[in-house]
Amino acid sequence: MRDFLQEIVAYKRRELAEMKDVLSYAQLLVRVEEKIGEGETLPSMRKALENDSFGIIAEFKRRSPSKGWINEGADAHVVPLAYQTNGAAASSILTDSHFFGGSDRYVVQARQAGLTIPVLYKNFVIDEYQVLQARLCGASAVLLIAACLDKSECRRLMDFAHQTGLEVLLEMHGENELDYVELQPDMCGINNRNLGSFVTDVENSFRIAERLPADACKVSESGISNPATVVQLQKVGFQGFLMGEHFMKTEAPGAALARFLEECRQQK
Repeated sequence: MRDFLQEIVAYKRRELAEMKDVLSYAQLLVRVEEKIGEGETLPSMRKALENDSFGIIAEFKRRSPSKGWINEGADAHVVPLAYQTNGAAASSILTDSHFFGGSDRYVVQARQAGLTIPVLYKNFVIDEYQVLQARLCGASAVLLIAACLDKSECRRLMDFAHQTGLEVLLEMHGENELDYVELQPDMCGINNRNLGSFVTDVENSFRIAERLPADACKVSESGISNPATVVQLQKVGFQGFLMGEHFMKTEAPGAALARFLEECRQQK
């Protein structure tokens, strides 16, 4: 069986080496320090989820390695802002180019268009260089994936993210990764999709919910398409819901979000 995660991480290492040849770590750091010096304030993703009625993190996702193009013509100037207008608590923007058709410039474009809600930098982050990229393009939080990192690597990247002013959504999939919770990330994500096989099972979040700390900001990721599922997951402690394909496969993702939220309200 094809292991998507191993394939992606191996490619990411090669891609990072090429990026550093074009723009060195030291050069990138200078650009980030200049940006921080401008006094830019980043909205807290954790607070946004905790204070929102449904905590939808609406994702700008054009492609998937398992399904191919979802919405090839989607415009980063348009879709994230439409999510904001229609009630998203935050937006996730795919920045991996090779597998997901993403780009750092999509975060920049969304901000330029007027996006003010928190943005999650969605990529396979394995190096401080990528954390700097996230900070430079205007993200509020960065995704760290337990399956890609051992605990010491995860701690190092989390500390570095905090130093640059970014929050961390730490993604776990199985119970064997729950010891990463002791690192005390800003948000604990449970991915319902196995990143090796890309098989999705929303029941994964229900199984793991009670194993997470009561005071953790809990986020259920992937495979959510039913408003009733969001309401049920809220009852077991989840405050955030990362959704992409359900909206992106439509002609108007923002309008699809608006309909979904209305159905959530009716389920309450």
